[in-house]
Formats: sequence, C-alpha cells, structure tokens
Amino acid sequence: MNPSVQSPMQRTKAHAVRRSAALLVGLLGLWAGPAFAQGCAMCYSSAAAASKDGQKALSRAVEVLVAPPLGVMTVGVGLAFRYGRKRDQEQNRDDDSLSL
Repeated sequence: MNPSVQSPMQRTKAHAVRRSAALLVGLLGLWAGPAFAQGCAMCYSSAAAASKDGQKALSRAVEVLVAPPLGVMTVGVGLAFRYGRKRDQEQNRDDDSLSL
C-alpha cells in the first residue's frame, strides 16, 4: 500500500510492528551473545594464561578481525535499502503517470 494513502491509524500500527520486530531481534541477539563468547577450551586456556599485555593484544586482534566483515555488511545493507527506496520511488512515479 502506498504510504501517502495510509491512515494515521495504519501508520501507527505499522510503526508499532516495526518497533516490536526490532526489539525481538535485539533480545534474540543478546540471548545468543553468551554462546558466541564460549570459544574452544584451548583458546580460552591460552588466553587466560597470557599476560595482561597478551590479553590486551588478543582483544585488539579480535576487534581488528571483526571490523572488515561488519564494514562489508553495513555497506551491503545500506545499498539494499538505497536500491529499495529508489525502486519504490520509480514505481510510485510510474503509478502516478498511469493514473493521469
């Protein structure tokens, strides 16, 4: 449905659904967090046996290794939203030209 045709009640309901979905995704992410932190026993014991400087270096290494995939995913999601918005604008423009 075209957003300009939606009633205020429909927009409010759609906003509430989006907010609920975002909350659910966030809670699922928090719930799964401890599972990702477990790691293998050998990695855990190796990190625990390292000096404070070694532990700090391992933490920094994990951050460095996580940055590129997060960057690629951020750009990908941004491009997907941009494409979707552009497609919707073109579709609305086509619908408007047909109705004239």
